[in-house]
Amino acid sequence: MTEKLFTAMRQSVIDGDPDVAMELARQALASGVDPLAAIDEGYVPGIHVVGDQFHTGELFLPDMMAAAQAMQKAIAVLEPEMAARAAHRHVLGRVVIGTVKGDIHEIGKNLVGMMLMANGFEVHDLGVDVAPERFVEVAREVGANVVGVSALLTTTMVGQRAVIQQLADAGLRDGVKVIVGGAPVTRAWADEIGADGFGEDAVGAVAVARTLVGA
Repeated sequence: MTEKLFTAMRQSVIDGDPDVAMELARQALASGVDPLAAIDEGYVPGIHVVGDQFHTGELFLPDMMAAAQAMQKAIAVLEPEMAARAAHRHVLGRVVIGTVKGDIHEIGKNLVGMMLMANGFEVHDLGVDVAPERFVEVAREVGANVVGVSALLTTTMVGQRAVIQQLADAGLRDGVKVIVGGAPVTRAWADEIGADGFGEDAVGAVAVARTLVGA
């Protein structure tokens, strides 16, 4: 019975159906299924399938967005029970992500955050229009291993350089890896500003993050 439930959870994410994903999460709790098992054995395999198919061109951005929303809705149902049980997933690393100051684009950032979470990272999403100082503040506060900085405009890309400089000025740079990404961002730009990694898309960003934390 549990395996059938996990299979249905996986499919709900692949289908990008938040209503079904939420209902299955409720069924799991009602049946006494461990919420961590529901996430790791049910929903996460689904987001992995979607990520792989996006990377190979079989699925597209709207498919990724729908899958991410389905998983977010399911986790929102499971989180209270996880908190009640004081259950915690094994964490590969702590990531602070955000879109740089002056830039309000968030779709790509949100997908990266969801994929990182699905792959075992603890993600602290600062949102959009984030000042460099805020990246530093939260990175220090949560003990971040990685900071992900998104920029979707050529005019705001300089904010990525500013974040790296602020981390250095705060004495955190040696212990915090920086990944940059966004439509106008290139590997050459990442190298120029001293970033540790470049994520071309959400799947690529996860691969880079895993490498940076030695996973």
